[in-house]
Order: sequence, then structure tokens, then C-alpha cells
Amino acid sequence: MSSTDVPRHRLRHRATAAFATLVLPAAALVGLATPSHAAAEATAVTATYAKTQDWGSGFEGKWTIKNSGTTSVSSWNVEWDFPSGTKVTSAWDATVTNSADHWTAKNLSWNGTLAPGASVSFGFNGSGSGAPTGCKLNGASCDGGDVPGDAAPSKPGTPTASGITDTSVKLNWSAATDDKGIKNYDVLRDGAKVGTVTGTSYTDTGLKAGTDYSYTVQARDTADQTGPVSGSVKVHTTGGGTDPGPGPGDKVKLGYFTDWGVYGRQYYPKNLETSGSAAKVTHINYAFGNVQGGKCTMGDAYADTDMAYTAANSVSGQADTWDQPLRGAFNQLRQLKAKHPGLKILWSFGGWTWSGGFGDATKDPAAFADSCYKLVEDPRWADVFDGIDIDWEYPNACGLSCDTSGQDALKKLSTALRSKFGSQNLVTAAITADASAGGKIEKNDYAGAAQSLDWYNVMTYDFFGAWDAKGPTAPHSPLTSYSGIPQQGFTSADAIAKLKAQGVPASKLLLGIGFYGRGWTGVTQKEPGGTATGPAVGTYEQGIEDYKVLKTKCPSNGTVAGTAYAHCGSDWWSYDTPTTIGSKMSWAKSQGLGGSFFWEFSGDTSNGELVSAIDSGLK
Repeated sequence: MSSTDVPRHRLRHRATAAFATLVLPAAALVGLATPSHAAAEATAVTATYAKTQDWGSGFEGKWTIKNSGTTSVSSWNVEWDFPSGTKVTSAWDATVTNSADHWTAKNLSWNGTLAPGASVSFGFNGSGSGAPTGCKLNGASCDGGDVPGDAAPSKPGTPTASGITDTSVKLNWSAATDDKGIKNYDVLRDGAKVGTVTGTSYTDTGLKAGTDYSYTVQARDTADQTGPVSGSVKVHTTGGGTDPGPGPGDKVKLGYFTDWGVYGRQYYPKNLETSGSAAKVTHINYAFGNVQGGKCTMGDAYADTDMAYTAANSVSGQADTWDQPLRGAFNQLRQLKAKHPGLKILWSFGGWTWSGGFGDATKDPAAFADSCYKLVEDPRWADVFDGIDIDWEYPNACGLSCDTSGQDALKKLSTALRSKFGSQNLVTAAITADASAGGKIEKNDYAGAAQSLDWYNVMTYDFFGAWDAKGPTAPHSPLTSYSGIPQQGFTSADAIAKLKAQGVPASKLLLGIGFYGRGWTGVTQKEPGGTATGPAVGTYEQGIEDYKVLKTKCPSNGTVAGTAYAHCGSDWWSYDTPTTIGSKMSWAKSQGLGGSFFWEFSGDTSNGELVSAIDSGLK
């Protein structure tokens, strides 16, 4: 296959066996009660609660059980009380039951044992506004205090913004509480401290016009303990443009545009306009730049900056000239942004084929970040891009090649990129959705890297496909598990739950959708689980086909695990439809996710019906 047709972003998952310690985010910790069941050092086990998300009508909570003793624990059982009107609506990584307002969570078969120093988390979605009380762990009270006899401060109220100008904003928040008294508050802009005050207001100055910022606050008590970070408020300074783009609370709706699509597929930036898709997405990832010798490099310089567009193929309707300073897709994306001033575009580097280059980048993260910044912010096209996306699909794991950079490798690169690109640019990453025991998610510190990233594109597709030529047939993008699934942990719900449990905020997770199907041939069974003789015929690659082709070539005639499948003749395909996408978007909202992304625009119909389903589903 030529490089113009290979879908370099798509990920094929493989699994091994292990279990990783899950990390609790430092923000939003609320300690409860006193010593655990065994007072002796040998069995010192604690339980700590955190409200990790709050979207008004509901919230996400997490309990972390930690073994601080010197002997292993074989099981755990956490009990607590919620006030009337507050309840658990769904849970993961534990069996949660209740008797009226008394709730009990028990370990699953795979996460009950805790070695000395190990910890494990389970999470849940809830409704109501109450906090847990009366925590018991294995029959005795829990210990969540940071300092003996001195609890950490509570979470301050979410700031409100007023007096917004081109260069400044005034913030106000409700006070935190503490048993010893509040000393001061740190004000955080885009996660970095910009001021410390003793009161509950702060004016931030020196800002850039027409720019998005996010503010939170954190209290410190008289013992210098810091409490959980408040909820965030988004601010867009005045001036600097006519369209601020996505507003506070808006979901991210992101699509990938491939540089090789302009060749055989003849899919141009203009198609984003004529299909109506450009008006229904908030962000575009341009794929792909390469990673070579530890640096960001051009992926296809001709397609990117030199290809001459005719008037018929141009967004503006004007043909390129031989002497204009910038041609190619970059210039077309510039024209697209002129029509949609709020649209954000990121340059994406890596992908399945080029992820092997990131290993060298980890040897000098600062030099890598500097090379990426100089390329993305090149004066010839700096106005086109609003940030950078890193598609490192198998850090510290095996994919097309194997990487041994270490569990903190992605965190190192993300930290360096954020330091170089600053708070004015977006920095994101596309990551694996392999939530199997010992799988790729467990091999990396995604929670640590998330501190420097705006969001993750979680590639919740390509779980199953005709690389297993004889089957069993299975949906390549299941939302949930189902009876007979070939591999546990290969679902969207499992991936999102494991990333949350590791400590990644739900708001920084985007649910992935594939605008294509995967299929087998030689199949006689309509339902999933059938045998096959090989991959079905595809236009560009065996075993894969665009949705726009499959919707008429092999219409769906069944659903499983939240996605569609189709059996036509001897072929069996699975893919998402507008209906299943709508259901997935509802699920994403119920999980408090930051939005959704898809791979990639050219697989959609000419009127963009899949993009429309994402757009309407996230409103």
C-alpha cells in the first residue's frame, strides 16, 4: 500500500497480563475518618474520597484504597453514607450496592489484593450534591488526613469572572473552610500559579486580547497544607477577533484531516465546507507531521505547502498562482479559518507509522519541543495552527515497532511541549484505548502527562479486525462489553474507566469514533462471533471501508455493544451509524467527557451526516 492510502493513525491493540497501581490526582482530595481496621503498622490501610467532576446535574466520585503497611491485603470493602437525595448511578472497578442511603463497594476479582505500598481506585457517577460520611474500610473507620489531627482545607467555590477586557479579568470565589483557619489562596491560570492572595478576589493582568484562559483557585491553611483545586472558569478576553470559538461548557468536536487524502481520495479542505462539516466541528487535527532524529519534521511538504489548487478545488474559489508565498493544504486551511474564525486547527505528529520516531525524541525532550515549535510556528503558516497534537500510539509498548522509553516518557514530552508552546497554544495527544489487564494504558503515566495537556484523543476503535483473518467476527468499536467478546478490556467504556481510575480528569478525555468499518469475508453467521476466511474487500485496503460506501453496499442489520454490524452475502462488517453515534454521544455526556473526535473526514458522506450526528449529540 502506498503512503497516500495507509491510515497511519489507526491503532490495532494487543494485550498482555499485569495490573498497574492506579494514581489519585492531587486535586479534590477529601479525607474521611480515623485509623483503619488494624491499628498496627503491618496492616495500615486507608481509604480516601475525591469528587473528580461536577457537571451540575451529577458528579463523578472516586475512592482510593492504599496499603501503607508492611503486609499484603487480600480484599477490601468500603462503606459510607450519602445524605438523602444523593446516590450512585453507575460504577466501575468495584461492585457497588446500597441499602437506602448506606453504600458498600467491594473489590472485583482482579483488584482485591494490595501489596505493601500499593493503591487501587474505583470510581462512580452520582446524582445529588451531598458528600460521603461515616466511611468504613473493612469494618473500621478510614484514615484520609494529610496531617494527624489537622485536615486539609476544603475546595473553594468555582471562580466567577467579571470586568473582562482585552488584557485583564477580575475573579471572585466563595471561601474554603478549614479546622485551623485559611492562610491564603493560590490563583491558577491554565494550571500555573499566577498569584497568591489572602482574600477571595484577584485581578489578573497582562493578558492577550481575544484569547482563551482557564482559572482555578486552591486554599492553603495555617499549617501550609493545600486543599483540592476548585472548579474552573473559562475566560475569553475581548478583542483579537470576531469569533471566540467554543464557549464555556462547550464540548470539543474534533476531526482529523489527512494530508494524503488529497491524492487518491481527492478529498480537499473545500470538502469540509461543501459538506457543512466545518461549521459543525470546533477543531481539526491535520495529519501527519513526521518525527525523525528526535525532531518534528514535515510529513508531505508538497501536499502541505506547495500543491497548486484550482479554483474548483479551492475553499475561496480562487486558483493558486505560481508565485504566491504559500500554497497546498496549509493555505486552504487558512481560507477555511477565514470563513470560520472560531475554528481551531492543530498540526498532528506521529501516527501509527511514524510513532517509532518518538523514542529518539525522549532523549532530549526540550530539543524536540523546540523543533516542533519552530515548525508549527513558522512565520509562513503560524496563523494556520493553534497548537500541536502528538499521536504517540504505543509509548513504552509495542506497535509497528517496540518502544522502551519508560513509563514517564509521554509525560516528559508533554511537559516539554507545554513549556515551549505556553498557555496560548493547545497541546494534545492521541492515545491507546487498550484497557486490558497489562495492556498499553497501564504501561504509561497518562495522569502525569495529562497535567500538561488540554485533552486526550482516546482511540476507542480498531479493537478487533480482520488482521485475525479467521475471526471471530467482532465490532471494531464496541462501547461496552458483551457476551462472547474476544478480549476483555477492549471497549470504549473500559478504556475511559481505566484512564479515569489512573487519575485523568474526565473533561480531558475525548471519545473516539471511526468513520469507517472493518470486515471479514467467508462468514455465514449474522451475529458476532462467526468464523471467517479472511478480510473483506476494501477500496484502499483489505478489511476496511469508508462509512459512505458501507451504508449502501452493506447496510447495517444489527447492533451489539452500542455499535452497528452488517451481514451481506458472505461479508460481515461493523461500523458506526448516525444512530449509534448519537447513543455514544449521550454516553460521553453522561460520563462528563470533554467531547468527541473522529478518524477521519473523508469517510463521511458528502453531506457530512456522521459529523452532524456528533454535533447534535453533544449539544
